[in-house]
Amino acid sequence: MSVSRRTVLTTAAGAATSFATSTPPVAATESPLPAPTPHALRSAADYVVEKLRTVAPNVTAFPVGTRFEKWVYSQNGDWVGGFWPGTLWMAWLHSQDDDFRTWALASARKLAPRQYDTGTHDLGFLFYPSWVTAWRLTGDDAWRTGAVQAADSLIQRYNPRGHFIRAWGALTDQKNAGRVIIDTMMNLDLLAFASRQTGDQKYLDIAVEHAKTTRRFFPRADGSTPHVYDFDPNTGTPIGPDTVQGYSPTSCWSRGQAWGLYGFTTMYRRTGNPDFLSTARSLADYALAALTPDHIPVWDYRAPQQPHDIKDASAGAIMACGLLDLATATGTLSYRDAALRLLTALSQTCLTQKSTRADAAVARCTRNRPAEDGIEISLPYADYYLLEGILRVLRPRDIDRAIDLSTP
Repeated sequence: MSVSRRTVLTTAAGAATSFATSTPPVAATESPLPAPTPHALRSAADYVVEKLRTVAPNVTAFPVGTRFEKWVYSQNGDWVGGFWPGTLWMAWLHSQDDDFRTWALASARKLAPRQYDTGTHDLGFLFYPSWVTAWRLTGDDAWRTGAVQAADSLIQRYNPRGHFIRAWGALTDQKNAGRVIIDTMMNLDLLAFASRQTGDQKYLDIAVEHAKTTRRFFPRADGSTPHVYDFDPNTGTPIGPDTVQGYSPTSCWSRGQAWGLYGFTTMYRRTGNPDFLSTARSLADYALAALTPDHIPVWDYRAPQQPHDIKDASAGAIMACGLLDLATATGTLSYRDAALRLLTALSQTCLTQKSTRADAAVARCTRNRPAEDGIEISLPYADYYLLEGILRVLRPRDIDRAIDLSTP
């Protein structure tokens, strides 16, 4: 099913005034969340924006996570550097306060050296929310040129024997040469952007090949996914599933599931390939069935202590954006309703409103549970995707201006 740009925007715009009433099933002993309303989501967005207005003037690097509620920074952006300027752009769209525009541009400029970085698959995370969005909102061609250069760097990581983009390690590092992770699905839209801007199909062709490989090996019959899948880098022969941030090779790390859901939906929008859409639906259905009644994902849907385990609000925010995208692509109202419930739950139970010292807006995120690294802290991508999700509902045309919701 392929939908036009007009259909995407018309469907999305209706949600600002008309909310679905159906709800996902909840346990008999639990009360469902209150029905989401535009006012509640607008209030949450207002809170995020006011938090940013307070914190942003003193931010000179890239937030990567919090320690005792205060941002810890990276000078080069690590893999998350694009989310800070991206969040500032979302705040500008919501508030029209040009201070956010100024801060977003200044922050994005600091990522300039990374456009030549061939040592990471995360160039989509780094350059789409920052440089692509900057180009779309300002028209300054320098941002477009830099984003295309980042795509050139990313395709250097493509393995033509295995038809995948390797996740980690320098190009000379053999240890990680065959590692593929579900997260990379969210980096592919940078390649789609580069093909549209240059007219050269090589970028999109690589993105499609990687997505096909991910679709072939990651999803299990029930729609769950592992974090990692290993291949022999010399022959492309599949070895098997593994994990780094999930509980085990047979578990389902919730943030990875969300990356996959959103990434496959995006690739469907860019290509019209129905296989990508069916995969996105399968991943979405599994994640929705695994949600606890509070609608905040546990860090791994198959960890032994779930559903009574620590949470990852960032997985919920990413999942909500993917579900809103999927609802438009499929015309399935229940996906939109589930996204609204997720955004409502995040807004009601995960904001830092009761803290007088928090730098971030969203709490209850978990970065890497197996490594005991960042357990229920704040993470920059949680703030970004919460704002993106809310603005997808309240201001869909503005979001389209920023990140491009169109189809081929």
